[in-house]
Amino acid sequence: MSDLLVAFEEYISVTKALDSLTVSSYLSDLRQLESFTQKPLTRLDTTEVLKFLSTFENKRTLNRKLSSINTFFHFCHLQNFTHEKIRIPMAKVPKNLPKYLSPEEIMEGVSMIDRSNIIGLRDYALILFLYAGGCRISEALNAQRSDILEGWLKIRFAKGEKERVVPLAPVAIEALEAYLQAQNMSSAYLWLNYRGEQLSRISAYKIVKKYLGVSPHVLRHSFASSLIIGGADLRVVQELLGHSSLETTQIYTHIQKQNLQDTMMHYHPLS
Repeated sequence: MSDLLVAFEEYISVTKALDSLTVSSYLSDLRQLESFTQKPLTRLDTTEVLKFLSTFENKRTLNRKLSSINTFFHFCHLQNFTHEKIRIPMAKVPKNLPKYLSPEEIMEGVSMIDRSNIIGLRDYALILFLYAGGCRISEALNAQRSDILEGWLKIRFAKGEKERVVPLAPVAIEALEAYLQAQNMSSAYLWLNYRGEQLSRISAYKIVKKYLGVSPHVLRHSFASSLIIGGADLRVVQELLGHSSLETTQIYTHIQKQNLQDTMMHYHPLS
């Protein structure tokens, strides 16, 4: 890796405090751009960057590449490595409403789990843990026993490496305790496979898909949706989800509006 990319990696890791997966993606995108143009990155102009971007039809993929490129050239401009400040606007992507499950659908799904064995106890506890805590699957799988204290979960491996603490519902705590009491494996991590190793993302996906028919991330949306429908403040939901911007959390406001409309249509005498 060139000295410039090493310096950029340090900038986004330390100064910008981006998580390791994002850092890896940014560097990969820049190497791809360099390979496409066959020129040093600091010698590129806007036209050459646009030619590279035109090879991507998917707007979400395009915007991810753009985020890497714009951040890199902003860094270069700050360090006086380039004279021209390249800044390309993001493509407009239609907002998809988040898919979520109702509490009834989730509880119906977990009721089918056979809890007479350790695997069933784990699967039951994991699904309730994801729904009760609203954490990302990576955050859940990295959770350790010491991160649970008096009904609170300390999320230490959050996106952007920002720690936060969230309360867990008693039913999720009870399910977790039942699983841990039945488990006789020595590991700091909460979620383990049958070999006593840390549970993988693929295995966690298969567990949630088996009983609920959705991905683990839908449980995060379900957590936020349940709070919004219950009347929770948007900023509280932002804090619990670990969103750095309130704008990200605002995708759930449509649920709040729909809930208000349903309530009015049900109870108002003129509806």
